Amino acid sequence: MADEDRNLIEILANSPIDFNKYIGYVSSPKCGAIATFAGTTRDTFDGKEVLELQYEAYVPMAVRCLKSLCSSARSSWDIHSIAVAHCLGTVPVGETSVFVAISSVHRADALDACKFLIDELKASVPIWKKEVYTNGEVWKENKEFIERMPDLGKASHDQGGACSGKKKVEAHERKSCCGTKVKVNDESADS
Repeated sequence: MADEDRNLIEILANSPIDFNKYIGYVSSPKCGAIATFAGTTRDTFDGKEVLELQYEAYVPMAVRCLKSLCSSARSSWDIHSIAVAHCLGTVPVGETSVFVAISSVHRADALDACKFLIDELKASVPIWKKEVYTNGEVWKENKEFIERMPDLGKASHDQGGACSGKKKVEAHERKSCCGTKVKVNDESADS
């Protein structure tokens, strides 16, 4: 079976994540490890009471980016199977919005690849989050995105376009599958 045939990527609209489905998908008698990550909605942020999170995405690009991240992970770690699920719509406090499961022969590969996938997902995949508080709401950028893009006005020429193929994961230098985010100035609007 080809590597991409052992990836399960799902963007779920207004439906809960079934952990057992994804753990079952990556389970194999060949594997001694399954690493998972479940991201849940917490009840506070910066002293504000959170009621819920709301997610939106550009689904075709998000799926393409996740496939590229799976390829990058496979090029760096010995992975058997990968499952990634992300919810869209409303995710109440205590519910899971994102889940990653990875199986491998040895635990180090599964653990490292799982951390890589969730970090890269949060930094580069076009899925957007709004936090709804008791006293307002705000669209949030993930800290991984902010840390990677210190100057959003400058385009980086060392990365390809959106999900432009497989990326090699270098030690201590992990690149985004979706390239840089660039602010476009419309000169015609200024004149």
